[in-house]
Amino acid sequence: MGEFVIQPTGEKGVIIRMREVDEETHQQIIAKIGELAKLEEKKFENIGPTVGRELRQKTIQLIVISSIVLLVYIAMAFRKISWPVSGWQCGVVSIVALSFDVLATIGIFSLLGKYSNVQFNIPIVAALLTILGYTINDKVIVLDRVRENILKTHEMNFYNLVNQSLNQILVRSLSTGTCSLLILLAIFFFGGETLKYFSLALIIGIIIGTFSSLFLASPLLVSWKGGKTSSRA
Repeated sequence: MGEFVIQPTGEKGVIIRMREVDEETHQQIIAKIGELAKLEEKKFENIGPTVGRELRQKTIQLIVISSIVLLVYIAMAFRKISWPVSGWQCGVVSIVALSFDVLATIGIFSLLGKYSNVQFNIPIVAALLTILGYTINDKVIVLDRVRENILKTHEMNFYNLVNQSLNQILVRSLSTGTCSLLILLAIFFFGGETLKYFSLALIIGIIIGTFSSLFLASPLLVSWKGGKTSSRA
């Protein structure tokens, strides 16, 4: 059967995670455990290669569709600005930063799966989609402040304009992320086994998303327009 992990849940319950087994082996495991103590099996899930492959495909499809919808939304929301960046450029930068958020979270869970036998399941997929919605809001706040400064500033170096915008929303962005993390940490430690990895995925995603909003999306936007040389005549 290979390695298996036993995780406590509730007062007297445990969750046993192991590689895929057939029904005969499953019943043998139940019988052996039943010889040691009184046993009541409440749930059994067997995720085989086909189900795992289908879950992976649907996850990719959902993330791609969500990213396209978000790109269109941002392009429409920022359609009124033309200097020094257009709405669709803001959208592309946001999607690149979002991709970083999701891929980094998936990468961390891949390591957890390899070394701690954490399974990639439906709650984690839901967490990834939640990360998309949460972190895009953070990026829109940053870009919206840049847009406001563009519309009200007649002459300014674009590098300085973005830097000024980040300074204006830095405390707000960090405060929002910190408050969200406090709630998720409470869920992680006290919410039970079912919500443990869902909340962990959100914790990782929000930390990475806040970082990318402040230190990835904006620099990408400046780099796209040539950094300090981008100024309005």
